[in-house]
Amino acid sequence: MQRFKKFINQSLNLENIINSGQLFAFGIRCTTLPDPPEEFDEFEFKTGFSEQMDIVIGVAIEMGKVKRILLGLSEKNDPDSFMALSESQLEEFLAQRGDQLIGFFEFITQ
Repeated sequence: MQRFKKFINQSLNLENIINSGQLFAFGIRCTTLPDPPEEFDEFEFKTGFSEQMDIVIGVAIEMGKVKRILLGLSEKNDPDSFMALSESQLEEFLAQRGDQLIGFFEFITQ
C-alpha cells in the first residue's frame, strides 16, 4: 500500500470522479458519490475481483483532500457487505491491477 501514499493530501477532482466513461476505462465504478461532498466525507468505488467478490475502494476526504484510502472485499450478491482483504488477496489484486489503480488515483487527483 506504500505506492498509494503519494495520493494522501492530494485534492480530489470531482469532475473526473463523475466521468463514468473514464472510470470504466480503469475497470472501476463509483458506488457512493456525495453531492456535494461535506467537509469530511467518503467516496466508494468498486471493481471486479472474482465471480462472487468485488474490491471496494474507499476514499475518505477532509476539506477536499484525500486523507485515507481503504481496500476491502464485498460480495456481489450483498453489496453492503465489507470484509478485509487477506494479505495474499491484496498481493494478488495489486499484482493484477496495481498499475490500473495508480492510473485511477492519478486521474481522480489531477
